[in-house]
Amino acid sequence: MKPPYSGGCLCGAVRYRITAEPETFYVCHCTDCQRRNGSAFGLSFVVRREAVGWSGDTHLHVAKLPDGRVKQSHACVKCNTRLWGESVRNPAFFILQPGTLDDTSWLQPVAHIWTRSAQPWFPFPPHAVKFETQPPEAWKVLFKLWRER
Repeated sequence: MKPPYSGGCLCGAVRYRITAEPETFYVCHCTDCQRRNGSAFGLSFVVRREAVGWSGDTHLHVAKLPDGRVKQSHACVKCNTRLWGESVRNPAFFILQPGTLDDTSWLQPVAHIWTRSAQPWFPFPPHAVKFETQPPEAWKVLFKLWRER
């Protein structure tokens, strides 16, 4: 599906529009994503910051982890739906929560990372690209897989 893409929060107070193709879309099975999402994995739809416009109020939540890493995300101030994260290492990108898109029917992840932490009951698709941990230069690899899909 070609851009633009639109989406929003659970209560509808925040709406966004993405005007460019994503850079990649992948599944992360690390324990950080599992805890943060309260689920078996996290989905990451990486888009360039300048391609995202929104209306409505969000709040920035900054989580400092015990090992010194920092996780930042924006959520609706009314319903607290997490909409996107901000990369501390690369602020040119947002990591959108793809479940907040209005149409998710076309989404197909290019890879699964941190598969060694995956829930044992999760069935990987037969031809899925899998990485046991995070590949070196992860975004470079994942961006390339998206372009080649």
